[in-house]
Amino acid sequence: MKKTLLRNAVFIDGTGAGARRCDILLQGDRVAGIGDALALPSDETIDCQGLTLSPGFIDVHTHDDAQVLRDPSMLAKISQGVTTVITGNCGLSLVPLITQNPTPPLDLLHTTEFKYPSMALYAQAVRASGSAVNVGALVGHTALRAAVMPDLSQAATDAQIKLMSSHLDAAMQEGALGMSSGLFYKPAEGANLHEMTSLARVVGHHGGVYVTHLRTEMDDIIAAMHEAAQTAKVARTPWILSHHKCAGPKNWGRSIETLALLERLGQSQEVGLDAYPYTAGSTLLREDLVDGVIQILITRSQTHPEMAGRYLEDIAQTWGVSQLQACQRLMPGGACYFQMHEEDVRRILAHPLTMIGSDGLPHDEKPHPRLWGAFARVLAHYCRDEKLISLPQAIHKMTGLSAQRFGLKDRGVLREGAFADLVLFDPLEIQDKASYEQPHQMCQGIHRVMVNGQWAFANGQSQGKGQGRFLPRS
Repeated sequence: MKKTLLRNAVFIDGTGAGARRCDILLQGDRVAGIGDALALPSDETIDCQGLTLSPGFIDVHTHDDAQVLRDPSMLAKISQGVTTVITGNCGLSLVPLITQNPTPPLDLLHTTEFKYPSMALYAQAVRASGSAVNVGALVGHTALRAAVMPDLSQAATDAQIKLMSSHLDAAMQEGALGMSSGLFYKPAEGANLHEMTSLARVVGHHGGVYVTHLRTEMDDIIAAMHEAAQTAKVARTPWILSHHKCAGPKNWGRSIETLALLERLGQSQEVGLDAYPYTAGSTLLREDLVDGVIQILITRSQTHPEMAGRYLEDIAQTWGVSQLQACQRLMPGGACYFQMHEEDVRRILAHPLTMIGSDGLPHDEKPHPRLWGAFARVLAHYCRDEKLISLPQAIHKMTGLSAQRFGLKDRGVLREGAFADLVLFDPLEIQDKASYEQPHQMCQGIHRVMVNGQWAFANGQSQGKGQGRFLPRS
């Protein structure tokens, strides 16, 4: 069993505790020892030269369900220090739907290979893929609906709820972490409280989590938060609010209100949230989000792929049409929407409940830069440059807090007996390079990344076949 000794590291353990200098011994896939000037035999010794060593980052909000199978190198994530991704967010998952013609927004997963009727089969595919990162999976509510309902515009019948519950129960038994929903999207917006609480009860029965892309993040955000919180409370399951934002100029500043509500709700139920460090979101190209006020950057277009990377306003002027008409011509497609205010982003990121998730869409021709840069941007811009949060706090939001919320045993912390998922980086050098103009840019400052005791990234390159695992609910 290989032993690796890391000497002279600035050690941050993921709990939020301060940094200290020490040595770390790794044996096999676990942390075997932590101490000062360890004098132990090893097969490999690395002098960290004062670099910071932390647990591997956990990206709690991804749409990497198909990406980990299609491109298991996962360079966009491993190069940022991400060692675990949570898939199945926003109601979108490969399980349990079988189709070659996915209805939007299921096409955000960018695959026609919806061929996994069970979580066990998806887990088997992950294990066989040689993924560079670990994978924890949620079951998507929209995928459940599409698997059993011929008409997605309606609320589910009791018989359909029973079928969905059966799929969900099986997935939970086979290792799913919980269920996500995306009532913001048309195929799910017909779901009522009865449907959602019935399904969430299955999750609660198995000790999983309920993760929500709210019905709206705009004017009626408070009502949408109450709906999601009530669903989780009735089901006796923890609630995690996805990519929290107050969208649209009319709602800028309302994070004061929404975060206060989360704190009040947290007094009687378990709540959490995630966020990404940008003022633009990214999703499907939608007519209802074209307001003539915010900037909209096209990330992909099926009808006019050459327009990816251009702003909707510029395209409309080129074509001599309104922005709404240009949007209609470009559909189906995707876009970045500059719909948030920087002060809200800062307030949400700094909140103690907030985890970090990229919400990246790996298949867009010109993806949001969060895909390649979210974690580095938190560490570089908001932690080091802006001093919004301390380095131990930032690491905690990416590691220990995330593992705790999603029930990932022995992950997210560096202590004796924990899995050897870790990242070695320079906090002075760390910098996101991905931009809206050039989004496929690897960050700088990440020196080494280890997954399950094996080096996965070093010297700016992937290191052979990945050692990532499927992480079932603990």
